[in-house]
Amino acid sequence: MSEESESPLNILIAEDSAADRLILESIFARAGYVPTLVENGAQAVESFQASKPDLIFLDVLMPVMGGIEAARKIRALAGDEFIPIVFLTSLSGEESLVECIESGGDDFLPKPYNPVVLQSKVKAFSRMRDMHKTLAHQKSVIELHNQHLIQEQTVAKQVYDKIAHSGCLDLDIIRSYMSPLSVFNGDVLVAEVSPSGSVMILLGDFTGHGLPAAIGSMPLASTFYGMVRKGFSLPDIMKEINAKLHQILPVGFFCCATCIDIHIQKRRMRIWNGGLPESYLYRAKTHSYELLQSKNLPLGVLAEQDFEKSTRRIPLDIGDRFFMWSDGIVEARDRTGSMFGEERLKQLMHRHMGLPVLFDEILREVHGHIGETDKDDDISLVEVCVADVEIGLPEEDVHTHVKSRLVDWSMAFTIASTSLKEFDPLPLLVNIISEVPGLKDRSTTLYTVLSELYANALEHGVLGLESRLKDTPAGFTEFYRLRRQRLSELAEGFVSFDLEHHAAPHGGMLTIRVRDSGKGFEPGKRAEKTKDKPDYFGRGLSLLTSICENLTIHPPGNDIEVNFRWTYDDGHD
Repeated sequence: MSEESESPLNILIAEDSAADRLILESIFARAGYVPTLVENGAQAVESFQASKPDLIFLDVLMPVMGGIEAARKIRALAGDEFIPIVFLTSLSGEESLVECIESGGDDFLPKPYNPVVLQSKVKAFSRMRDMHKTLAHQKSVIELHNQHLIQEQTVAKQVYDKIAHSGCLDLDIIRSYMSPLSVFNGDVLVAEVSPSGSVMILLGDFTGHGLPAAIGSMPLASTFYGMVRKGFSLPDIMKEINAKLHQILPVGFFCCATCIDIHIQKRRMRIWNGGLPESYLYRAKTHSYELLQSKNLPLGVLAEQDFEKSTRRIPLDIGDRFFMWSDGIVEARDRTGSMFGEERLKQLMHRHMGLPVLFDEILREVHGHIGETDKDDDISLVEVCVADVEIGLPEEDVHTHVKSRLVDWSMAFTIASTSLKEFDPLPLLVNIISEVPGLKDRSTTLYTVLSELYANALEHGVLGLESRLKDTPAGFTEFYRLRRQRLSELAEGFVSFDLEHHAAPHGGMLTIRVRDSGKGFEPGKRAEKTKDKPDYFGRGLSLLTSICENLTIHPPGNDIEVNFRWTYDDGHD
């Protein structure tokens, strides 16, 4: 019996000699196998179809049908199933033995038969058959898992496609190409028009393909589209995407990316590059390239506090062309394993410099280099042409084109005496105001405005502290001692905030009005009394006036209103 089989082997013997059949039957029966005897190849084929033996011995020369023809028919019937076939022969010529093997035989056994050799071959082929069954089972399991994986990737891609639609990739100024290595692309390309009319494009290359890439691609795309449509700046978008990827991606997974913010009317571009190959900016006026190299680590590598979100601002001219690609271009390999390489790409870029065919030539030469070999990586290429065209907003109405975006709104917020003792309202107010996309990157300035207004209302209004105490170092100490004392003893009082924001085509106006329960003051008289040494009000009001467009003190002086106007290009564009 086979060492690895749980039941006796069924052995089919096709031999036209009755004496040889008897000898073989005797040897196999004594060894514990179950022999089946037939007299020719035709009977062997019929017996195989009826009983599917574990091992077959065929005589080469038999009447009706010889062993070689029978072996071919049995192999065809067996398909992928491995059935060992051993030829019994007295032939010694090499050509005859080669023909036996080529017809589907696995070995041959010379006559007369040696029982020891015969049983050794049976055991060896039994182990081979068991091994083949194991491999076949493993193959079917792998195929099943692969089908599940492809199905999961397909579902993930369908979800991703709903999130990461084409955006504004169909604009005439943009040309793009993406060739995925698997069902789910490891590269991601998203583009959208912001409320200010600028075009934002992000090309990313995740580590891995399939589901590992899907893990990061979906939050990247949803964050990108959501923030661009709300008007957030490029640095804020990159910071938010990095924070999300750093939180969800496993260690060792990240996204190399280049993101650009192009404003055609203002003839400028901002770029953030982390880990992708250097980009090429063709300058039409000088007929030359400006290389824009990666200055940052890939997205998802650094924690939020360590991430560098700053971008580079680059002036543009009509006729300029911007090119960016994933490393699948440079690392594309031919059948010998040779990469396309940076030098070959550089020569190609200069050979077709400034020509409209450059985009197509890059793809043609890269695919020509790969030929019929399998790709190692995703291939992505983007070209943006700076042309004198008008970029339309996603919606014409700036006030309604994104439902989830704060545009025109107002709110009232009052802090009673019990909360004034412990609660700091400034972080909450700044967080609310930052929901206006254009105000998010001005949050530091607005915190200063709110801080000055709140300190004035609380300290000089509710607590009634005199600013003249701050004229000397000792007075500062006394001022804050009295502040702590009066705040702990506070029984009544309030500070209220009224915030109102109105959007404009290229920015907006935020009105902040702060009232307190104090007696108020007369700024003219107070300033006169402290002409030589400006007090709190002199410093505070002067600072607010320098930041805000208007400052109004409503009688009796416990009601201050400021107007903060902002635009997309007031130093932030």
